[in-house]
Amino acid sequence: MFDTTAILRPVPLTYRGKARSKRPPDAAPHGRVTILVPAHNEADGIYVTVQGLLSQSQRPDQVIVVADNCTDDTAEIARTAGATVMESVGNRHKKAGALNQALARLLPDTAPDDLIMVVDADSVLDFDFLRNATAWLMSDPSLGAIGGLFRGGPGGGFVGHLQRNEYERYRRDVHRLRGKCLVVTGTAALFRASTLLSVSRARLAGVLPAGNGIGGVYDTSVLTEDNELTFALKTLGYGVLSPSDCTLTTEVMTSWGDLWRQRERWKRGAVENCIQYGFTRVTWRYWGRQFVTMLGVLITFAYLGSIVFSLAFYGGLHVKLFWLGVTGIFMIERVVTVRYRGWRQMLISASMYELVLDYFLQFVHAKAYAMSLLRRERKW
Repeated sequence: MFDTTAILRPVPLTYRGKARSKRPPDAAPHGRVTILVPAHNEADGIYVTVQGLLSQSQRPDQVIVVADNCTDDTAEIARTAGATVMESVGNRHKKAGALNQALARLLPDTAPDDLIMVVDADSVLDFDFLRNATAWLMSDPSLGAIGGLFRGGPGGGFVGHLQRNEYERYRRDVHRLRGKCLVVTGTAALFRASTLLSVSRARLAGVLPAGNGIGGVYDTSVLTEDNELTFALKTLGYGVLSPSDCTLTTEVMTSWGDLWRQRERWKRGAVENCIQYGFTRVTWRYWGRQFVTMLGVLITFAYLGSIVFSLAFYGGLHVKLFWLGVTGIFMIERVVTVRYRGWRQMLISASMYELVLDYFLQFVHAKAYAMSLLRRERKW
């Protein structure tokens, strides 16, 4: 058993291995596998999520649904589906707070080789996810987490369709990078119990931001706890990976309003995580990404402004051969990057209708940057 009063264990060597695209043939021995599913009023989908976890080709030893301030039948349905239910007590910190309460109970009784997976309540893992993720994690002691590559679930009309294409492009990008990813997303992530304990100890020791001042695996002061946890793992020298054989389906936002709120929280959280950690050997790439995104926002506004100016003062648009060429390259990119969704989606994408989402996200990013700069009150 772990002694939670032990001093912070030595920082592991920085992950330098090359990400691979094929699962290691054999996983090293490991202990119990516990899956935590944080859930707030997820009665509609929790049964399917739990059943998917219990039906994995590598069956977990325990599935625990962490019912957080639920006012519906989430807990009862989760028990019916075969999960153990752990209800949060007095939690005011959303998902991060609920997980911290669950992990505070679990980690003191874990063995060094036990594994813990966190899965969103609106996500359904593919059949071999856990088996593949376990093999990857146990193949390299410097890996701190194995994340998943997600596709968008059904529904949502046009908004949902745009997200499914977006997620497909993300999967393609990570696959081309052989699993290297910037963030271990909250949809599904597998950790060693010892790694999570190291994070908690590092917060208490002041090596990592402690959020509410009492430590815990997750920082409850941030908007994007999964992004911050990735920063924490990398700061401690761990690597993260999202292999192409660890796949799942996750829920899409079903309205423009919901999508706006989700993406504003993601972007503002990412910006504030960068500010929180400062400019370091770990965060410089994230700062660079924010710089490129901000540059994109400025270019978009300049582009749209030039169109308005041309229409207002010249009575029309003057098409230049150069910009036609740029448009052609962009069109090809749109077509090629959705090829895994079939030829119909490729053909439709050639119309570049997805510019609607691109411009939408640019406005979301602009607001997120402004809110961070002005330090306006943050909302979940």
